[in-house]
Amino acid sequence: MRDDRLVEMRVFRAVVESGGFSTAARLLGASQPFVSQTIQRLEARLATKLLHRTTRGQRLTPAGERFLEAARHALDTVERAEATWQQEAAWLDGRLRVSAPIAFGLDRVTPLIPDFLARHPGLSLDLRLTDDHEDLIADGIDVAIRMGPLTDSTLRHRRLCRLSRLVVAAPSLVHRYGVPMTLDALGQMPMIAWDATREHLNRWNFVKDGTQLSFHARSRFRGNQGMSLFQMCLAGVGVMRVAEHLARPAIREGRLVELLPDHVPSDDTAIQAVFLPERDIVPRIRSLVDMLVDAFRAPDWEGRRP
Repeated sequence: MRDDRLVEMRVFRAVVESGGFSTAARLLGASQPFVSQTIQRLEARLATKLLHRTTRGQRLTPAGERFLEAARHALDTVERAEATWQQEAAWLDGRLRVSAPIAFGLDRVTPLIPDFLARHPGLSLDLRLTDDHEDLIADGIDVAIRMGPLTDSTLRHRRLCRLSRLVVAAPSLVHRYGVPMTLDALGQMPMIAWDATREHLNRWNFVKDGTQLSFHARSRFRGNQGMSLFQMCLAGVGVMRVAEHLARPAIREGRLVELLPDHVPSDDTAIQAVFLPERDIVPRIRSLVDMLVDAFRAPDWEGRRP
């Protein structure tokens, strides 16, 4: 494969992933005319249109979508081959695209990024916070942080930690309704629930004295975003089952009270870093995943379990 074709692929990938010709030029350290001419030359060589250009930007044509997947595969192969013959360098460069759930991403992943970027000044990083599972190929994601069982067996993953959810309420709500001792008593208190898109999170499973128990949270207030629901819980709107990484600091600070601590959650969630097969051999991706594994090797909430 000729080097100029690799250049064309790299330029095309940069234009798509950065969202524009001028941004791609800055990322590549090239001029905008060079980027434009490279794309034109690529389209001429392939005899097909890869991008529809408009005044508001550009979008991939069907041929462009197919070529992007092929280009990414080819460039990944080259990067893997280079990594095989080179020792990992202290200097990493390129762009990383990372996806994480909103609440966990805001609370636990975002604080890790400044130090990671400071240690690798040649890297750029796009952090996308979403509670939807993005397609790693279609959305160009290098590493996705996922909660729960993996549904795609073709993906590689590394375990970060496990996470329980605690039943909690604001002190004002507990003062008004009292401390529930059973699930029936808990059901007499106002709840905070997820909307229909995440109805499974409203079914709480526990073990108490060796017996499996379940509870279905129903509420007149429902939402689709965890941080919004958490703020409503802090405000005393209702009882909620909150992820440990948010719940335990709030309990220590007196902003929340744990309810039914003798009801042990039986549906802990695994948190994993997910990536495409063999992508961990790419140094910048491996470095990020290694950092995440180290950061969550002994998370503070796990050390405080009863």
